[in-house]
Amino acid sequence: MDESQTLNTTVDGDTAAIPPEELDRLTDDIVAAMKSVYDPEIPSDIYELGLIYRVDIDDSRKVAIDMTLTSPSCPSAAELPGMVENAVASVPGISEVKVNLTFDPPWDQSRMSDEARVALNMW
Repeated sequence: MDESQTLNTTVDGDTAAIPPEELDRLTDDIVAAMKSVYDPEIPSDIYELGLIYRVDIDDSRKVAIDMTLTSPSCPSAAELPGMVENAVASVPGISEVKVNLTFDPPWDQSRMSDEARVALNMW
């Protein structure tokens, strides 16, 4: 994740319900799941495009995701959040996924990774 994206865990009590090794696996698998989701109009995945703003995994393995779209009038607005939810829900060990769509801050091209820039020839 880059500096504009965050992945956090929320722990109730003094000890983590998810062991560190398991949390690392879940994190890697969630990122891989998000990278499998492509905006139908753009040949780059939503993770590399910088559309994922925040991912929280709580101690009961519920995942909350804040994401955005390239534009509030994006034609894929109705389908992309559901695609992200379904992809992350397929990760073994995740109990629930909630995707929140936000436009604050608005997305801009500076959020894209170098990988997305190469894929879109935007150098």
